[in-house]
Amino acid sequence: MAISSSSCELPLVAVCQVTSTPDKQQNFKTCAELVREAARLGACLAFLPEAFDFIARDPAETLHLSEPLGGKLLEEYTQLARECGLWLSLGGFHERGQDWEQTQKIYNCHVLLNSKGAVVATYRKTHLCDVEIPGQGPMCESNSTMPGPSLESPVSTPAGKIGLAVCYDMRFPELSLALAQAGAEILTYPSAFGSVTGPAHWEVLLRARAIETQCYVVAAAQCGRHHEKRASYGHSMVVDPWGTVVARCSEGPGLCLARIDLNYLRQLRQHLPVFQHRRPDLYGNLGHPLS
Repeated sequence: MAISSSSCELPLVAVCQVTSTPDKQQNFKTCAELVREAARLGACLAFLPEAFDFIARDPAETLHLSEPLGGKLLEEYTQLARECGLWLSLGGFHERGQDWEQTQKIYNCHVLLNSKGAVVATYRKTHLCDVEIPGQGPMCESNSTMPGPSLESPVSTPAGKIGLAVCYDMRFPELSLALAQAGAEILTYPSAFGSVTGPAHWEVLLRARAIETQCYVVAAAQCGRHHEKRASYGHSMVVDPWGTVVARCSEGPGLCLARIDLNYLRQLRQHLPVFQHRRPDLYGNLGHPLS
C-alpha cells in the first residue's frame, strides 16, 4: 500500500543505534552526538535504545551503576533535550526506584522527555526477560530488576501519540493492542535483542505488531559487542502501519530517519477497520483498552 504523502512537512523522527558498555560517560557522549545530529537533520523526536545508559557485565555491576530518575545522568539528558529542542525517548534507564532501599532491585524504565527537558512519561518494563536460548546464553533480568506495575497511557508528542514499551514486551501482543485501543499511533520497542533471537524474530515481530495495531512501530536497538559477555543484534528500524519497513539502520552505531504520516495511518484504519471488527464477546479482555 503506497504512502499517501511524502511531504517534508510531516514530522521527522530519528532512531539511534548504539553499543553501550559499562562506561556511562562514554555512552552519554555517543548518544549525545547522535541526538545532536538528529536535531541538525530536523527531527522532532529521537529514540534511544534499551540500556542506553550502560550494559553491565553482571547483575552486581548493574545495581552498582544504576541511578534514581533524579540523578546526575538523567539531568544530563534533560539538558541535552533543552539544548537540541527535541523530544527524547530514553528507551530503558536502569532506575533506582522509591523502593530501592527495601528491594535492592531496580526498574527498567522507559523515560520520555519533552523538548524543554521535562519528564512527561515513565513506563517500567512489565515483562522481564528470563530466558535460556541455546547458543545465546541464559538471561535472567529478574535477578536485578522488578517488573513494572502498569502500562502507561499513550502520550501526545509532535510526531503523534506514543505508546511506551521495552524490548521483550514486543512478544506480548496484548500490550500493543491495549495501547492501540487507548489511542496510540506510534509504538516504541527500544531493545537489546540477542544474536540468536534477532535474526529469527526481530523484524517479523515488529512488523506483526505494526500490522495488527495499525500503528507505526519504532525500534531503537543496541548493536555489536558490549563487553566479553554480551553482544546485540542491532537492525534498528521504523515500520509503518501497513507493515513496511520504512527506515533501517546499517551495521554499527548510527541513526536512521523516518517521517510519520498520521493521515496515511487514519486512511488505512478507515479502509481496514479491524478494531471495529473485534469480538471481545468471544475472547474476553484480550487487548482491552486501558482504564
